[in-house]
Amino acid sequence: MTSYEPFGARLRRAMDERGPLCVGIDPHASLLAEWGLNDDVAGLERFSRTVVEAVADRVAVMKPQSAFFERFGSRGVAVLEKVVQEARAAGTLVVMDAKRGDIGSTMAGYAEAYLHKDAPLFSDALTVSPYLGYGSLSPAVVLARESGAGLFVLALTSNPEGPEVQHAVRGDGRTVGATMLAHLAAENAGEEPLGSFGAVVGATVGDLSSYDLAINGPLLAPGVGAQGATPADLPKVFGPALGNVVPNVSRGVLRQGPDVGALRASAERFAEEIRAAVGGA
Repeated sequence: MTSYEPFGARLRRAMDERGPLCVGIDPHASLLAEWGLNDDVAGLERFSRTVVEAVADRVAVMKPQSAFFERFGSRGVAVLEKVVQEARAAGTLVVMDAKRGDIGSTMAGYAEAYLHKDAPLFSDALTVSPYLGYGSLSPAVVLARESGAGLFVLALTSNPEGPEVQHAVRGDGRTVGATMLAHLAAENAGEEPLGSFGAVVGATVGDLSSYDLAINGPLLAPGVGAQGATPADLPKVFGPALGNVVPNVSRGVLRQGPDVGALRASAERFAEEIRAAVGGA
């Protein structure tokens, strides 16, 4: 079987070379309007490919939100395929934000769609939901390992509904969120320089000192920019795990479009602020 370089190793190198910034591609209808584009497939394609043109050759990670492409049906998914392929060709790693989660053969189908090397939507990593039980993710874990891809598992999200599940305390006294982090630490055990199985941990969650974020894997951190968190907040939120954090900025960059230069300058400002905040972590 062909051996592929693991996502964690590729991500570590990209973060070291380009900084840890992840730029989201979130073509909300409101953002299309701000750019003077119609809320249709043509507007979707212009928006998304402009973002790729602006930043894919200079940021470590890009994260397209699948839902905003899926809402246009098969033509929207075709645009997403182009975006993924063009972004990866420009040298950035692509995290598909699809938050898939199911059981058995259905989960295997989702894994095939995003994590198989020959799939049109093959991405370097995929966001997944473990709330049918962490073991339900097994087909995605297995295929990710085979293809050198990664996963980002929802662990401590910043949406207000999240705590009713993620902060619930199990019979062993550990929260559900902490249990997910422990599973990921086990997946990444012994991997160097970084494991390929990461957690989604919101930059706006607040005090995480009671959680062990040392999972030897990346921590995808949405919430910087329009959602209220700043790069300066990251050391306080993530503490000793700061060096493995991948902060995601979406609207904070995207609102600068459609001018490519303005998009690029905004991404570079966030990247520099994040570099300064992370320092030698």
